Amino acid sequence: MEDDKYAKELDVAVRAVHMACALCQRVQEGLVSASIDQVKSKDDDSPVTIADWSVQATVSWILSEFFGNQNVSIIAEEDVQALSEADSVGLLQAVVNTVNECLAGAPKYGLKSPSEALTTSQILEAISQCNSVGGPKGRHWVLDPVDGTLGFVRGDQYAVALALIEDGKVVIGVLGCPNYPMKKELLNYHYQYHEAMSKSSPPSPDIWERGCVMYARKDSGHAWMQPHIHGDKKFEWPNSAKLIRVSSIDDPALATSCEPVERANSNHSFTEGLAHSVGLRKKPMRVYSMVKYAAIARGDAELFMKFARAGYKEKIWDHAAGVVIVEEAGAGTLLVYEAICTIPIDCCGGIFGEDK
Repeated sequence: MEDDKYAKELDVAVRAVHMACALCQRVQEGLVSASIDQVKSKDDDSPVTIADWSVQATVSWILSEFFGNQNVSIIAEEDVQALSEADSVGLLQAVVNTVNECLAGAPKYGLKSPSEALTTSQILEAISQCNSVGGPKGRHWVLDPVDGTLGFVRGDQYAVALALIEDGKVVIGVLGCPNYPMKKELLNYHYQYHEAMSKSSPPSPDIWERGCVMYARKDSGHAWMQPHIHGDKKFEWPNSAKLIRVSSIDDPALATSCEPVERANSNHSFTEGLAHSVGLRKKPMRVYSMVKYAAIARGDAELFMKFARAGYKEKIWDHAAGVVIVEEAGAGTLLVYEAICTIPIDCCGGIFGEDK
């Protein structure tokens, strides 16, 4: 890797996200045939799965192992409340098994496995450790273990997002998109993937190159994309990394906008009217999760528009990793940046990204 002060952090983060994506793929493939309910509803009625808890525990353990348990501050979305309920014994055991299976495969990604399987209490502790509230000083890792859980449950798009904030600024962003194809021309095929699964066997990942991990370091001027590790292949840096750049399109009539799939997450009618008023003519790309940031960073789309319901507060884990990747992919030098992030997310304020 390039010689800079965040070299080790970026290296570990990229490998950890690759591991997390592989974990998610296994869980997603098993959702249909699962003998236990692997999906719970949180207080806000949003879904959470064993993948959410398992990724959070896995990434938490890896970061603590490499950077010291006492030195790691992690801000993440999930807690152990639902796992601790009396009727969640089977769910908790599934999380324990999933985490240990994932960590046992760490050497494949150049990381260290635990000397022995983690106990239930150790895994709950790893999840609970991600309870930092952040702040304007110091280093804080920001993790969204499965962004777009609804898309994940439906066999569609989702993302694993990990960022590092130092003194209120995002300095590293890693975004894993297990169902996002490496080639733009396969996008249309992919969005029908969850439907094709129930009708016929889809082509192997190696054929259509499903899955990628994007990453960037602040002020490097570069953003990169690596393919997922499939089969028995081992991760070796730089893992066929390719530079990615935002689109150069500046004609609204030719631009593609991204927006959330669910109407509950954005006002589609308002967005449609605004898009028409500024000259956008192409059908929007409605996609779950921070995959929208991946689409913009790679030039598959030019705009990201989201108009949330009144009173909604954005969480930093929903944006931190994606924003720095888009910026380093070139959006900071283009007019489209204003459409992506007109008001930058303030990472100094803790969990909620307040307007500057």
